[in-house]
Amino acid sequence: MTPSTPGNHQIQVQDVEYLRHGDKPLLARIFQPQGAGPFPMMVSLHGGAWCRESRMTDEAIHEVLAKSGVVVASLDFRMPPDASYPGSMIDINYAIRWLKARAKDFNGRADRVGVMGTSSGGHQAMLTAMRPRDARYASLPLAGGADASVRCAILLWPVIDPLGRYRYAKELQKAGPGSIADRVLPSHDDYWKTEAAMEEGNPVMALERGEKTEMPPVLYLQATKDQAHPRPHLDRFVAAYGKAGGALELELYEADGSGFARKGDTPAGAQAQARIIEFVHKHC
Repeated sequence: MTPSTPGNHQIQVQDVEYLRHGDKPLLARIFQPQGAGPFPMMVSLHGGAWCRESRMTDEAIHEVLAKSGVVVASLDFRMPPDASYPGSMIDINYAIRWLKARAKDFNGRADRVGVMGTSSGGHQAMLTAMRPRDARYASLPLAGGADASVRCAILLWPVIDPLGRYRYAKELQKAGPGSIADRVLPSHDDYWKTEAAMEEGNPVMALERGEKTEMPPVLYLQATKDQAHPRPHLDRFVAAYGKAGGALELELYEADGSGFARKGDTPAGAQAQARIIEFVHKHC
């Protein structure tokens, strides 16, 4: 079947438990278009330096995407102190398999599932797209047999090189308090624990060391003025993904910092949201 044409759908929103660790449930907020369907589906991962924020963070993006005719599942996942790396990757891998198994419940298509994420969620989106069958990430069993492979990945200002960002923030810290280092360095330490882990779970370095990965089409969005997500890291990833044979579309927006795609009433935000919709319907 060919990709659907974006429409203007009414949507239904509900929270559904997709996984439980002990007495702690993990919820997915499902944005379901109303209509004939079945619709393509996107799993969305929030940012917050792997340690903050929630499934509600990017609702402005989820709503417009769902109204175009896409089922969006925005996830909560384990964060420190409940779990460090790779805890969230285990939850995300499970959630993709769970969504495929439950596709009919949400009028979605199990064969058309993508993943997207903002900031640290963008890192997790790319890593899970590259490693859908990693034995650690896929360690929680789920009946049904589907793996966590995806049709496409959308990265919104991702922390694409965690080790590089850590070292960059260390340098900023030397200039004195008040920089992004004060905000992100403790979270890097809480989630990753070691620089060795930041190197291992690193999409840029995985490609550069020749790791065999899945390579779905990627849409990469970032502001031209974004101190928290250094441009050299973006450039390294784009070059490495292309060298490895992957298809990547890069969109840079005249905006300051992160979060511009949530603001549909600004030129950059409106353009970014339209680009996301177009990409999902073409590739997922």
